[in-house]
Amino acid sequence: MDLYEVIKRPVITEKTTRLKEMNQYVFEVDPRANRHQVREAVEKIFNVRVLDVRIINVPAKRRRDWRARILSSKPKQVVRRPGWKKAIVKIAPGQRIDLFEV
Repeated sequence: MDLYEVIKRPVITEKTTRLKEMNQYVFEVDPRANRHQVREAVEKIFNVRVLDVRIINVPAKRRRDWRARILSSKPKQVVRRPGWKKAIVKIAPGQRIDLFEV
């Protein structure tokens, strides 16, 4: 798997912004990727030293689709959002990834 296929996108939320202060960055990664591939990809793409990688499988969730409810006669339309995989990467002190700077 190519390095640029392993990391899909950064995840930017309030929690990940707080984690940035502790040198931890969160990425959405390919579901087939393991922690060794994520470590290698982050080190080579961003030129930093990775200390730790934690992988989390985010489960699929259901939500109501209100547009489908309005357009159809069914009382509720439930849509399933697919699950995804994220990685929390801790980098060495004094280093940072400028991708997250505003």
